[in-house]
Amino acid sequence: MSKSLYETLGVSENASAEEIKKSYRKLARKYHPDINKDPEAQNKFKEINAAYEVLSDSEKKAQYDQYGDQMFGGQNFHDFARGQSANIDIEELLRGMFGGRTAGGGFGGFGGFGSFGGFGAGGIDLDVQTKITVPFITSILGGKYTVSSGGQNFDVKIPGGIKSGETLRVKGKGKRSSGQVGDLLIKIDVAQSNEYERKGDDLYKTFDLPLKAALFGGSIDVVTPEKTVSLKVPQNTKNGQKFRLKGKGVVDRKTALRGDLYLISNIILPDVNSLDPEFKKILQEKL
Repeated sequence: MSKSLYETLGVSENASAEEIKKSYRKLARKYHPDINKDPEAQNKFKEINAAYEVLSDSEKKAQYDQYGDQMFGGQNFHDFARGQSANIDIEELLRGMFGGRTAGGGFGGFGGFGSFGGFGAGGIDLDVQTKITVPFITSILGGKYTVSSGGQNFDVKIPGGIKSGETLRVKGKGKRSSGQVGDLLIKIDVAQSNEYERKGDDLYKTFDLPLKAALFGGSIDVVTPEKTVSLKVPQNTKNGQKFRLKGKGVVDRKTALRGDLYLISNIILPDVNSLDPEFKKILQEKL
């Protein structure tokens, strides 16, 4: 039995409610006439809204799953929709066929997204955009950050590993219209660090190493993003020598794997004028 409403939304007949909703949102954005200026976009947008009206409502969906395209006289939905009079509201026609209202309270014809994402009645974009600069360490470890928007102050969760240019979506913090509410889209800028350099998921930090420890070895306390570590350095450590702390870098938000932290030695030479004269003389003779 042909069921072309699923084809209209580009999903299989076994698609979950979330998969149907996700595909609808993607297509609605693509074909919204305010965005897509193709003359056919308006008709395509009507079909997408009408198909979603049926498939997002459990009762209407069950009815359609039982009878399929027989409800359109055996035609697929695209041909059925294009065959109607130009003055016919496709959504209203389906409403009459299936009974009841739209799951989101009605699309009101072509113009609105109904319950879709950041768009309200009339295709108005209800999403609000803002930009924040988060501290470098917060971007590495994650944490809370207070955001001001719409006259409100509230905390948002910054995930560890976030990069400059990424966008966080905070549900329900956008504009309101006709019972719909958009989201707050936060573009992230990460502040520069005087201590660390990030390369992919790896971190680099230069630490001061006293000459004595560089020559004879020893343990040096080094502050890292998570905690202070005791780093063992061998004899004859070179200036600029790297020490790798595996898995102490930045978390990859997709794989949950962590990069490494590289500590780079910066050997501190004593002020020669502060040395004991006798010791200074020996150094001059032996070096």
